[in-house]
Amino acid sequence: MAVLRKLPSLSILSLVALVILVVEPYESLSSSRKSVHSGFKTDYNGVGSGMCASAVTVHGYKCQEFEVTTDDGYILSVQRIPEGRVGGAGGPKTNRQPVLLQHGVLVDGVTWLQNSPAQSPAMILADNGFDVWISNVRGTRYSRRHVTLDPDSADYWNWTWDDLVVHDLPALVDLVFKQTGQKIHYIGHSMGTLIALASFSEGKQIDKVKSAALLSPVAYLSHMTTALGDVAARAFVSEVRAKSRFTSLLYILQSLRAMHTL
Repeated sequence: MAVLRKLPSLSILSLVALVILVVEPYESLSSSRKSVHSGFKTDYNGVGSGMCASAVTVHGYKCQEFEVTTDDGYILSVQRIPEGRVGGAGGPKTNRQPVLLQHGVLVDGVTWLQNSPAQSPAMILADNGFDVWISNVRGTRYSRRHVTLDPDSADYWNWTWDDLVVHDLPALVDLVFKQTGQKIHYIGHSMGTLIALASFSEGKQIDKVKSAALLSPVAYLSHMTTALGDVAARAFVSEVRAKSRFTSLLYILQSLRAMHTL
């Protein structure tokens, strides 16, 4: 696609692609129609609980917490690292190009922040002049809210990966586009590549996307050979009566089931 060009710095992208994304333990994974809206939650110091306070500001970076509501009512959490650490190459600068990081299946946005600042993609990008945005799709630890549905109910989990394409991705891209006034660079890992390709192939979002880097693209999980994976992927999760302590497990099962429908 002509509109999707290479990132400005191939060296930075190559470095990001080489970083090993560590899978977080399962506890980190943890329908009415509404208009899409977004909100700014905390200041640059990451005041309050959330990913900013737990994984970003502790390393000396400024961080903002945002939330955006999809048109089917899911409230998604988004973090922004607007600049690199003070005194570094990625210090305050005007017209920083926005980049949206979309995590893969079974994890959340923390996957981009697991390692040290020198080895975490989000911080590498911030230190090299990018305005970094980290998304968390529905059902993950930081995006387990809905305008009407209880996350402990089966109805909350009644969705497939198509809903991430139709509802979550447009809300996330639109948030970054409106907040920055610029087309975004998109970096997707695993499931993040799938939902991007599904959207781009229909000509959606490309008017707001400047480039796309897709890491470990995924298409099918139907050839999984482990008994547990196969059973989980085929499970009819909507029949499960969820309790709060099981919501992380439900996210795992629902994600596998959603991907298995491909």
